[in-house]
Amino acid sequence: MSMRKKTWSALVLAAGFGTRLLPHTRHTPKPLFTIDSRPLLDIIITRLAEAGCSDVVVNTHYMSQKITSFLESRRYGINVKTSHEPKILGTGGAIRNNIDLLGESPFMVINSDIYTNIDLQAVYRFHTDNDAPVTMVMHDRQPFNTVWVDRENLVTGFNEVPGARSHCGKLMAFTGIHVIDPGVTRQMPPEGTFFSVIDFYAALIKNGGRIKAMIVSGHEWDDIGTYESYRNTAFRETVRSAIKKAFGMAHSFKVEQLHPDGSDTRWSRIICSAGSLVACERGIQEPGKKTEAMAFTSIGRHLRSRKVNVPFIYGSDTFAGISIMDDLGSMSLQHAVKKAKTPGDIHKLYIPVLENLAVLSTRGIEGFDHEWAFQTEQYDKNVIIEQECRYFVRYFLLDFLGMDIVEDGLEREFETLAELTTSLAIEGLIHRDMQSRNVMLKDGIPFFIDFQGARTGPIQYDIASLMIDPYVNLERAVQEQLVSAYIKIISRYRKIDEELFMAGYACCAVARNLQILGAFGHLTVKKEKSWFAGYIPSAAKNLVGRIVELEESSGKKFPALTHTASMANESIISASSRGAGPV
Repeated sequence: MSMRKKTWSALVLAAGFGTRLLPHTRHTPKPLFTIDSRPLLDIIITRLAEAGCSDVVVNTHYMSQKITSFLESRRYGINVKTSHEPKILGTGGAIRNNIDLLGESPFMVINSDIYTNIDLQAVYRFHTDNDAPVTMVMHDRQPFNTVWVDRENLVTGFNEVPGARSHCGKLMAFTGIHVIDPGVTRQMPPEGTFFSVIDFYAALIKNGGRIKAMIVSGHEWDDIGTYESYRNTAFRETVRSAIKKAFGMAHSFKVEQLHPDGSDTRWSRIICSAGSLVACERGIQEPGKKTEAMAFTSIGRHLRSRKVNVPFIYGSDTFAGISIMDDLGSMSLQHAVKKAKTPGDIHKLYIPVLENLAVLSTRGIEGFDHEWAFQTEQYDKNVIIEQECRYFVRYFLLDFLGMDIVEDGLEREFETLAELTTSLAIEGLIHRDMQSRNVMLKDGIPFFIDFQGARTGPIQYDIASLMIDPYVNLERAVQEQLVSAYIKIISRYRKIDEELFMAGYACCAVARNLQILGAFGHLTVKKEKSWFAGYIPSAAKNLVGRIVELEESSGKKFPALTHTASMANESIISASSRGAGPV
């Protein structure tokens, strides 16, 4: 005769507003925050199922439809249902409200904002093996130690309850996991009443009730209710998964912060006994929108599949904004150029970079999905006018230089520049920020980074960006040699009209130069990263010459832009001569 397997239920408390995680909980309820790309609610229910739970009730209130829709898309092999609270009832009221759904056996209650590997099967077994009507899982975890536990591991009081007094025993922290006998719930306030389960437990103890503490240690437990605790947990778990994928097994690791660049992205090196990886953190990203983290992961994996040298991405959590990739070392193209002794040495450094760029431009566009592009799907007239020309006016002329009057004819000339650039474009995939800091050299092989802004556009743009790069300030003769070399290299992949290429190149060089000056102005003034101001003089001087070449190449005149560029350059030279720096 076979014994029927005993079943038990669990209530997951998921109704809260997540106010400590604002503004991010305005778009995503806290239970759907991801840990290593999995929503925390999904992790909790999976672990309950693995522990032998047969029925899960998820109580909801805030953003209930998002939670319900997510659960309807999942299959756990056990019964999972939601219970909506039109009016939020607190932790105690939620339990009382769902008694009829939780069955006649002891049931588990677990908070939806904890990430833990506590053995839930052992927790349930512990409860059924003792005669207390309630079991609270406790641990020593400052600063959360607010519950008194005596020598017999009975809970005797709560510091957080108003009017609480010191009790005998020691202070411990409640993990947010407890098991309750159904009979106890008859002592709770009526259904529909708002109350805290901790207040109820305090009253239960005062009236002679017993609550057993199951004390655990050697486990992991994180309350992800604040941004910093969530970030730390998501980062740690994504790194752990990436290390397993990269090196074949788990390793302990340490984190070494890397120097910041012009973005607000946080970079770090992950070091373990098997090797090292690099982590990139962009912060929480809103689901349903095109985001930088999603673009980086999708485009990076695509480029890798097209044989473009980019770092392999071992792990990512696009909601948390985390990417873990190859460690390419610390030698950027910028550093290598600074160490080069002759123009010939520089030429040798750039040839493999141009080879990789040609692959990106021609092979990278094959199978490229425009949905991956998080800024714009393509480099078009609007991008040129808004994100390069007007960007230059707003952040360089007005904010950085403090110019009161801007030439009336600039807008018309910006329109002309945009029309020329797009009409002379040879279409391909562009990186959009191709400069020496975004090229890493590992064992002499160039790898591109920061490619999340990639989109379709004129292939002349990236080579122009690379040549006028103020971080290295290449001599004009070297630039000309490298452009000629690039035309020969890319001609192996597609037919190139050299005259058309060079005409478009002249346009792209001016547009990119405007963007560079706008970016440096923004970084210096708005982001208060003053070191970028040191690159402005060479970029401002370069713009004057690039406009002359554009006029010669196109046969069109840009008097307002010419005058503006000259005035800006003279202003910077004058400030420098007075010892005032580039400003």
